[in-house]
Amino acid sequence: MTSPVDISLIAQVLLFDNKRAFDQLVRKYQSPVRSFLMRLTAGDSELSDDLAQETFIKAYTHLDSFRNLSEFSTWLIRIAYHTYYDYIRSRKEWMSMDEVGVELSHHCVQHDSEQLMDVYAGLHYLKEEERCCIILFYMQDLSIRKISSVMNLPEGTVKSHLSRGKEKLAHFLKQNGYGT
Repeated sequence: MTSPVDISLIAQVLLFDNKRAFDQLVRKYQSPVRSFLMRLTAGDSELSDDLAQETFIKAYTHLDSFRNLSEFSTWLIRIAYHTYYDYIRSRKEWMSMDEVGVELSHHCVQHDSEQLMDVYAGLHYLKEEERCCIILFYMQDLSIRKISSVMNLPEGTVKSHLSRGKEKLAHFLKQNGYGT
């Protein structure tokens, strides 16, 4: 469950509107939240920063809904997940695959890593649910149970998304010269 320090900080925010206590929570969890969003957005650091900021604003304004039924970090990742999907749903235009390639190249040049670029490109070809499950399980080290909680899906469905996503990602990477 949530650490006693986190519970104390949450209580300070809720009872005394202590913004410094919430700032401590943000500093503690901003890196995992931003990392999760960076992977979901295929390395788009500006978008990830915007979504992370929106995630923490939502967390602050809805902190009274945190019931300590899961860890605070799981609760935050769930908010980040929904913030990302709200963003995706709100986009009116969908990019063609050519535009995706240009966008991925642009973002991944910043990272100066060919392997990272290939993984991001591979993640982009997965269905949204598969991508999210892969990221949460393999890159964020969340358990199946926590992923189920974050995504509000049965554990069996999470396992199916992981299996299909892993298979598709492996196929994509093989086509790009890995694991021959």
